[in-house]
Parts: sequence; structure tokens; C-alpha cells
Amino acid sequence: MRRSKNGSFALRVADDIVPIGELKAHLSERIRELRSSQRPLIVTQNGKAAAVLLAPEEFDRLTNEASFFAAVQEGLAQADAGRVVEHDEVGRILDARFGPLTEEE
Repeated sequence: MRRSKNGSFALRVADDIVPIGELKAHLSERIRELRSSQRPLIVTQNGKAAAVLLAPEEFDRLTNEASFFAAVQEGLAQADAGRVVEHDEVGRILDARFGPLTEEE
């Protein structure tokens, strides 16, 4: 798969789908490729997708992105429910909790 400008992937079947037997035979090489390609590797077993391998950096990116979107969704739900705080009040809350900003910050 190749990431497009919008962050989605374009599947490259010849490169990105591998039977589990081939993965076992070339595991070290495939793991090195994960890091350099930054594309997931789809592992098949009995002709069906069985697992997806990701480089650790890609896993971190995906989990951070999911956490961010979940936080945004929670914020939107809070706003839809009318649980909002005015800008000036947020400033007072942050100042009370963390201290006021100084010129250096």
C-alpha cells in the first residue's frame, strides 16, 4: 500500500499481501521492509486475511490519530449537550490550575 496525499493507502497486492508460509520464510526481510516502506503488510492464512503487520511508528501514528479523533468527538458531544465554557472562563480555569502564562511562554 502507498499513502496518498489525504493519508489513505493504495493497496499494492504484489507487495503488501503475503501468505503466512512466505512470511515465516522471510520474516526478518519483511520486518525490515515494514520500517522502510511505512506500509502495512497483510498476512493471509488459507487464502483469507488473517493479520496485519505495522511498523511501530505507523502503529503509534494510528493510535494517536484515533485518540485525537475520539477526543474531538467527545468535545463535539459535550458542545451538542450544551456543556460549554466561555473563552474567558477557560483562561481563568487554566490559570488557576497551571498558573498564569509568562512572557517567556
